Amino acid sequence: MRISTNTIYDLGVAGIQQQTAGLIKTQQQVSSGRRILSPSDDPVASARVLEVSQSQSLNKQYDTNTGSATSSLGLEDSILSSVGNLIQDVRTSALQAANTPLTDQDRASIAMDLRGRYQELLGLANSTDGNGQYMFSGYKGATKPFAETTLGNVTYQGDQGQRLIQISPSRQMAVSDSGADVFQRIKNGNGTIVGVAAAANTGTGVIDPATVTNLADPNLRQTVSIVFNNPPTTFNVTGTGTGNPVNVPYTAGSAISYNGWTMNITGTPQPGDTFTVQPSSNVDMFKTLGDLITQLETPVQGGGAGATAKLANNINTAIQNFDQSLQNVLTVRASVGARMKETGSVKSTGEDLQLQYQQTISQLQDLDYAKAITDLTRQQTTLEAAQKSFLMVQGLSLFNFM
Repeated sequence: MRISTNTIYDLGVAGIQQQTAGLIKTQQQVSSGRRILSPSDDPVASARVLEVSQSQSLNKQYDTNTGSATSSLGLEDSILSSVGNLIQDVRTSALQAANTPLTDQDRASIAMDLRGRYQELLGLANSTDGNGQYMFSGYKGATKPFAETTLGNVTYQGDQGQRLIQISPSRQMAVSDSGADVFQRIKNGNGTIVGVAAAANTGTGVIDPATVTNLADPNLRQTVSIVFNNPPTTFNVTGTGTGNPVNVPYTAGSAISYNGWTMNITGTPQPGDTFTVQPSSNVDMFKTLGDLITQLETPVQGGGAGATAKLANNINTAIQNFDQSLQNVLTVRASVGARMKETGSVKSTGEDLQLQYQQTISQLQDLDYAKAITDLTRQQTTLEAAQKSFLMVQGLSLFNFM
């Protein structure tokens, strides 16, 4: 069989090109640090790398969402902390206003300060996050949650929703709270029952907060009225049931117990004065503070002992409501703290998962440098040998032997 000169050249060039291509590919692998430069290098591993990379990208988005959730919850916690501090301050002012030696002018000065705190509270309730969304308006992020009509009369314009952020494939985190739950749905009294002095009372009777003694009493939440007789040394108890006691002897400061509760009335009520123990109802912070301001701006001097007792009763009611408001804020803060803790835990889990994804991708596509450098050296040697062989072969000619 004869081999033409062209065939010899073609075979030599093809061998050199093949060796050169292998060398270039190995050099690209070494420079990039990757074993797989194209899907054809390892179709199975390439498909797996694509799948893991998609999961890694999704996990990165969850990590971004987690950071956003943490920021939103941290901002809400800061706002609620300010609200709690404000409630404590106005409660202190209410206690100060209850001091008997204070004059109407003194109480008016306290009311002036409380008007400023009232506007501060309204501002905190209408706080926005870094994106211009109102924090306490539920799903209606663009709607201002609280609108004031008159002092203490504030309307909630948001809804009851909580904005959610997806922080993991199976978990959505609430990053806001309804303003109605934070500022308005607050049970007055002790949260179960509340003692109230009638506005028309003319005596000096002051009611202390009612205390629950038997939460299981079936009549606990019935409305009960204590009406003083003439003379006011006895009172009648009226309720929804039968057999209500009448002509009960009254001693100032002595405990009055009924239907699973107990309370005290001090001072000297007048005939017809009425004190009611009734189920707690919702009251908002704005109404409580607004009523307190109105009471402190109402002159007491010259109004007799009844005016002083009314002042004391209204201040006591405000203090009770402030206590319940503060407790409600602390409950919401506890919920926010629990969500922040869970968010941190999810973020930590996501970071661990991200590391696992990176390790998996590395195992699939990263280059074994020791093997690659060995192959590179071998390919360089083979290429050099092929080049030298080609030079020797292409130099052969019959004319050299003639």
